[in-house]
Amino acid sequence: MEFRKAMESDIDNIMKIIKQAQDYFKEEGIDQWQNNYPNPQVIRADIERGYGYVLLKEGKVVGTVSVSFDGERTYEKIYEGQWISDFDYAVIHRLAIERNLKGRGLASIIIKNIEKMCLSKNIHSIRIDTHEDNKSMQRLIEKNGFKYCGIIHLMDNSKRLAYEKII
Repeated sequence: MEFRKAMESDIDNIMKIIKQAQDYFKEEGIDQWQNNYPNPQVIRADIERGYGYVLLKEGKVVGTVSVSFDGERTYEKIYEGQWISDFDYAVIHRLAIERNLKGRGLASIIIKNIEKMCLSKNIHSIRIDTHEDNKSMQRLIEKNGFKYCGIIHLMDNSKRLAYEKII
């Protein structure tokens, strides 16, 4: 397994995985990642900003994620709870795994790599949010030691469950 920064040449493979996730959410009735989001422009912007990463298995892209160390405006206000810390933090967005490889621990491998990256930058907090109906992501987040902190609202006012992990 290799975890590395995403490149322009990875966009098609990343979008294939994103499309699988969008289809899964639609099938499950989860109103997340619909309406042409994330799209190739979002993924390209992640790569240009240095946020985009991929997980490769035998040279093939099998997972994708966006990791930012620039804060998150939508995390400034949290409702029905509070963040664990006021540390500088990393933000995980757009985490997705090749559909045929789900359930094999690949998302946890991505999270472990993000933790190593954080520690190398002396960052000791990671934050993430997910849709309230996305139970599989909630299980993944909690299995990896994140604690539920409250509710945040995206720019379009959509409600998300917010989590933080201190490392």
